[in-house]
Amino acid sequence: MKIGTDGVLLGAWASLDRNPFSILDIGAGTGVLSLILAQRSNALPIAAGIIDAIEIDDDAYEQCVENFEQSPWGDRLFCYHASLEEFVDEIEDQYDLIICNPPFYTEDYKTKNEQRDLARFQDAMPFEHLIKSVSKLLSEKGSFSVVIPFKEEDNFISKALEFNLFPNKILHVKGNPTSKIKRSLIEFAFLKSEKDIKTLIIETERHQYTQDYINLTQHFYLKM
Repeated sequence: MKIGTDGVLLGAWASLDRNPFSILDIGAGTGVLSLILAQRSNALPIAAGIIDAIEIDDDAYEQCVENFEQSPWGDRLFCYHASLEEFVDEIEDQYDLIICNPPFYTEDYKTKNEQRDLARFQDAMPFEHLIKSVSKLLSEKGSFSVVIPFKEEDNFISKALEFNLFPNKILHVKGNPTSKIKRSLIEFAFLKSEKDIKTLIIETERHQYTQDYINLTQHFYLKM
């Protein structure tokens, strides 16, 4: 699985303002989100104690573990080879920050590559199942950050509100100044606050990145 813009954006954008001690990455893939958060939180006055990750796919799990072990933060990173359902049933801990770049392709067609379908289609992790699980795993004052298609924003927020999770921060992502909004990055919490909505444009033209995008992600790319 190659590293996508969605994951880098979410890892760079998710708020660490509350100095989360425990972080959970749901559907970690090869561990990019966890590694970005480890790098970011390592610079805080009080670095996060642990970052747990969950990954169900065999190959992605093995790659995630290898990436964690080879990173400078290997002693703080742990990956569980389990489904979200299994994890919720077995774990009693709660997390100060939960982050997820979920599979979200809701179109009713499938490709012939089952592994890719598992990673990319929303029926591998239905939104309601994700939100319900987060509501159990999130600490009272914690936050949950997720990236979804913009067209799913209203639906996702409605489902989250059923579990008393309020959208407090939203970032709308556009590929260029004239394109439609493609992604929504949303931060939820049990504590309701005034909603902060902003827009991020990635490029002014092909490979000409905006200063806002550079400022947000430059610490996670070798060439930027």
